[in-house]
Amino acid sequence: MKSSLEKIQKFLAVEFPQSLEYCQLVDIKPKGSTVRYRVNDGQLRPGGTISGPTIMAVADFALYVAILSEIGLVGLAVTTNININFLRKPDGQRDLIGECRLIKVGKALVVGEVWVYSEGQKEPVAHVTGTYSIPLKSIS
Repeated sequence: MKSSLEKIQKFLAVEFPQSLEYCQLVDIKPKGSTVRYRVNDGQLRPGGTISGPTIMAVADFALYVAILSEIGLVGLAVTTNININFLRKPDGQRDLIGECRLIKVGKALVVGEVWVYSEGQKEPVAHVTGTYSIPLKSIS
């Protein structure tokens, strides 16, 4: 059962409110999502670059949102693998944008990729692939 952006937003506000502290849902589409991570000085490393864990967080959030939009509001879908390639230095003065595409939506596992950008920039700062495990009781 697919979920709308509004339903996902309400679900996260109740079940996972800390995820919305810095992250914002921008758009969902079939097998995909776009999210924003509001960057502040707390996520910056020396030299003004955004930390790796912050980039990973936006990618993981984008995957989770895309999965919720595709299979429904399954709170216990969890990351089982994530791989990141850092491509260039992100701009520490711009928010991060994560654009996710689900590659495979199976019964027990979902695989996707996320391209992470500094807002307004053409070239990505990172490419992330991830796998989520879907709890058996959510499979119908």
